Amino acid sequence: MKKIFVLMTLMLSFSVAAVIDVYDFETAEQEALFRTLTAELRCPKCQNNNLADSNASIAKDMRQKTYNMVIEGKNEDEIVTYWIDRFGNFVLYKPPVTLGTAILWVGPGLFVLFGGIIIVRNSRRKSRIATDDNDDELTSAEKNRLAKILKDSEK
Repeated sequence: MKKIFVLMTLMLSFSVAAVIDVYDFETAEQEALFRTLTAELRCPKCQNNNLADSNASIAKDMRQKTYNMVIEGKNEDEIVTYWIDRFGNFVLYKPPVTLGTAILWVGPGLFVLFGGIIIVRNSRRKSRIATDDNDDELTSAEKNRLAKILKDSEK
């Protein structure tokens, strides 16, 4: 029984072993640039992880390509531009403000504002209609007409 338990424990321990990417850099600045870029770039598959945190195969490929570009001596702007050309602004966690992103940020606020305006206008209209319905007083012309009708009906 002990042998089966030990065998099962060994089999399970091999399944949890994960590969950790190890990159060698020539300078500390290159390593800092790589770490900054992998933290700022989004994994296209995971969509909520950056390249440093993602285990997706595309994220591994992107980390490797980013590492190669850093070693080649490319700066941050060149590397970011390379990834934007391939994946669009989606690859950035902080995309630049464009018409498309402005609509995404301002749109919900405008929707709530216009909805509030519609609600206020409808409630005012209903209260105005309710006060008009409660106006039970007759004008003098209506009183005269009513008196005439009642007089005619008595004859």
